[in-house]
Parts: sequence; C-alpha cells; structure tokens
Amino acid sequence: MSETDEIQEASLYERIGGEAAVNAAVDLFYDKILSDYRINRFFERTDMAAQAAHLKAFMGLAFGGPNNYTGRSLRDSHARLVKLGLGDFHYDIVVGHLTATLQELEVPAELVSEVVALVESVRGDVLGR
Repeated sequence: MSETDEIQEASLYERIGGEAAVNAAVDLFYDKILSDYRINRFFERTDMAAQAAHLKAFMGLAFGGPNNYTGRSLRDSHARLVKLGLGDFHYDIVVGHLTATLQELEVPAELVSEVVALVESVRGDVLGR
C-alpha cells in the first residue's frame, strides 16, 4: 500500500489532525460564534463548556473518529433554536465561521470542503425540515 492509499483510507477526523485539531477548532469556532451579534443570542442559555464538549464528541462521530457522542439527534437538539427563529441566514453564518476557523488553523482547502459538505448535508435536520 502506498502512502497515498493510506491517506485516502484515513478518516476525515484523522486527516484533519485528530483530537487535538478538533479541540482547537471547536474552541476557536465558539469564540467566533459568541462574538457574533447576529447569532450569539442562540447561546444565551447555554453552558458553553458542556456545549463545546458535546460538539467535540459529535465531530468525532461525524468525521469518522471515536464515537463518544451520546446526545440527541440534530433535529431534536436544535428544535428549541428553530422555534426562536434559527434559519438559513443563521446557518450560513455558522458555516462561514466554521470555514474561517478551519482556514485559520491551516486545514487544507480540500478538507475544509469536505467538512463544509458534511455540514451542508445536515442543514435540513438542524433546521427541522
């Protein structure tokens, strides 16, 4: 097996840099989210330490890493936010912050594209459609 074959077989989680990279990305991502007046209201009642741990576990599962996620479905976990007005406008902002975070952490463009495609694939679930 060539080195290229091994890279192609590695999960997105591994290719991004594993636990350390996911942890750094989630922390930086939430800094951006909480600093954005357009969306930070959705996190007013949120224990952010617990939220960050929750997202780190979810990303492990979603990116093909360790499955330590024990939370609700995306639809169920965002239903309260949808009732508060969460919509495509807000989702686009979140995707933008995620993209900027990954770029700031120097994640290669092709991996950023994979992450964004994955996030876009669950838009309907998050927004309750």
